[in-house]
Amino acid sequence: MWVLALIFLAADCVFSLGVTLWVICSQFFIVHIPAAIGHPVKLRVLHCIFQLLVTWGMIFEKLRICSMPQFIRFVHDLPPLKYDPDVVVTDFRFGTIPVKLYQPKASTCTLKPGIVYYHGGGGAVGSLKTHHGICSRLCKESDSVVLAVGYRQLPKHKFPVPIRDCLVATIHFLKSLDAYGVDPARVVVCGDSLGGGIATVVCQKLVDRPDLPRIRAQILIYASLQALDIQTPSFQQSKNIPLLNWSFACYCFSQYLDFSSSWQEVIMKGAHLPAKVWEKYRKWLGPENIPERFKKRGYRPIPPEPVNEAAYLEVSVVLDVMCSPLIAEDDVVSQLPETCIVSCEYDALRDDSLLYKKRLEDLGVPVTWHHMKDGFHGVLTTIDMSFFHFPCSTRILNALVHFIKGL
Repeated sequence: MWVLALIFLAADCVFSLGVTLWVICSQFFIVHIPAAIGHPVKLRVLHCIFQLLVTWGMIFEKLRICSMPQFIRFVHDLPPLKYDPDVVVTDFRFGTIPVKLYQPKASTCTLKPGIVYYHGGGGAVGSLKTHHGICSRLCKESDSVVLAVGYRQLPKHKFPVPIRDCLVATIHFLKSLDAYGVDPARVVVCGDSLGGGIATVVCQKLVDRPDLPRIRAQILIYASLQALDIQTPSFQQSKNIPLLNWSFACYCFSQYLDFSSSWQEVIMKGAHLPAKVWEKYRKWLGPENIPERFKKRGYRPIPPEPVNEAAYLEVSVVLDVMCSPLIAEDDVVSQLPETCIVSCEYDALRDDSLLYKKRLEDLGVPVTWHHMKDGFHGVLTTIDMSFFHFPCSTRILNALVHFIKGL
């Protein structure tokens, strides 16, 4: 019996080693780390760890042990949280929606700004724990009350469930600002990646709610703002750059919006939408809206191919403004509050930020823009990762704090 056990153990070790070597080797052939990103070895190691988690998650999913998102969230939530003695953290629920409240410990009679934070992760990864450090520092350094929303995620909960959870939690918060010592004239919605897109949708949904305090500002950190065009200059330029590479972006894209990943090639060719749709939204999505300096690094315009009707019927959800808030009508966008946008040069979603910035400015909405020339998608989450910390994450946080203090 012990011989069989040894054989199985050896086989398991060989298989695990094989998976690890395959992930590491494949990353050296596929992943591109631009010279402008500081600490390239650190980023490559971080991405290898992430891809190893994705690969094992896929294996467990095939074996029907658990889904890939569940496995990754289980692993990234294992480390214990680090608590700042100057910040009081409270866990509770708005109905069934888990939230974390961060309040400065120093008591004062003065009302403070309120920040509602929606974490990123494409609906697949990320959690209240992964963004604990960000929210804690944001609370302390901006002297604000921060509410982080733990919305439901993949695989069980797809679009628009996360948005609905965040909207409900935000309304709960807005109706109880007095209980948390928040100034109703200084409430900000904030998010990174998918969370940035959610912040945009929440802001758009609440512009016509006179029964609630008006949102003072929105902060969008490398936000996902449209799902129509994945042949933007930034998508072409950064599709092989960590941490949001093409394969993981496609996985999140199809799973979150609940359509088959077999349409990937059709979507890449722009054949998932009819010509009349492309023509309608070209005024907002066309590459001519992006400054020329952002097109110099390997961009080739690709005209969309004739529509695949079957794909269009399944993928037309991308035209929902809750999925693509960048294409909301002018009468909505023009009412939005002051906005702070953070974009990263080496991010596939960079152009979403640039396009939305132009839309807002064209409609007279004040915009503060910070562009990180050495930034990549997800960099802010490294702010409390010790060895894997990137200086760019601190600059982003400092920019957010400065913006909030100026409101």
